[in-house]
Amino acid sequence: MTVNFSRVSSHGIMALTLLLFGQRCTPRQESTASPETFQVIRPLIKDTVYLREYVADIQSVQNTEIRAKAGGYLETIHVDEGEFVAAGQPLFTISRKQYEQEVLQAEAAVASAVAETKAAEVELKNTRALVEKNIVSQSELELAQAKVEALKARTAEARAHEANARLELSFAQIRAPFAGYINRIPNKAGSLITEGSLLTTISNNNQMLVYFNVSEREYLDYLSTSSEGKPKEVQLLLANGQVYPFTGQVETAESEFDSSTGNIAFRARFPNPTQLLKHGGSGKIIFSKTLKSAMLVPQKSTFEVQENIYVFVVTEGNKVQQRKIVPSFRLPQVYVISSGLSPNDQFVYEGIQKLKEGDPIIPQVISFSTRMNTQK
Repeated sequence: MTVNFSRVSSHGIMALTLLLFGQRCTPRQESTASPETFQVIRPLIKDTVYLREYVADIQSVQNTEIRAKAGGYLETIHVDEGEFVAAGQPLFTISRKQYEQEVLQAEAAVASAVAETKAAEVELKNTRALVEKNIVSQSELELAQAKVEALKARTAEARAHEANARLELSFAQIRAPFAGYINRIPNKAGSLITEGSLLTTISNNNQMLVYFNVSEREYLDYLSTSSEGKPKEVQLLLANGQVYPFTGQVETAESEFDSSTGNIAFRARFPNPTQLLKHGGSGKIIFSKTLKSAMLVPQKSTFEVQENIYVFVVTEGNKVQQRKIVPSFRLPQVYVISSGLSPNDQFVYEGIQKLKEGDPIIPQVISFSTRMNTQK
């Protein structure tokens, strides 16, 4: 149709303009997407076990350095590295000739002193008889008595020297102070040994002491939860990731905290019947703590905003609402929470990355415990 604007009145032009503007401004009918279906669950309330690991240092119940108490050449090594020895068994022999000669000289000095003392005692006896007959003066008797006393003191001194010489001779033979395993032997036969030289170390590995550090808070929690008079049982995780088959008991703690770290050291004792553990080893102490009626929330159901943990709770009208929760422990796959949810609250199980505050959903209620069991 052709419109001749030259014949159209001003009123007609206005009417036509309003008609065209009205057609352009008529709102279109937009389609609204239907809510998606999301699985929702309730917190799981159950008793659970919380495990905490601490870096540990493993030490023998006895680990002693064997050092030379006498100098000389190392004549004989009676044992080998890694060998088990009994208490009192000979380990090393240092050259003995020098010490044997000193013993002989000390014995001779004792014999000489004893002989002189006997002679002086005979002289004293004769002098006493002469004094009784007024042949010699009393002063002669006193001199004879003093001589005997001096020789007795000299004899005692000679015997002390002899005992010391025999002790020095015994130092040439080094024996095991207790039953245990011999460690590295740095000096070989023929080496010149000085007094104090390290010959080896010996370890009694029948029982092992394991040291680990805990924070002040954990120390106080331990004291408040441990049974009075009953040691706390712990496990040991070895360096290869395997759990040591024997349990240990916490025996004691140090008397003060480390000012630089704020930690305090505990000591646990472990049996070692298979001799698997060695002095100087490392591992991790595993503390287990039973949590009664713990409230559990899957980690996959949570998200973090500015270091706070949240879940999407389903409210009235099936809309999701962001809810802050406060975890007290983190376990594999789940959080143990202390506040933020009640046992009857429902929250989105998975797919939270698709949601935002106030979104409507179609909730599909599932069992938390059943879902977790299928994922094990």
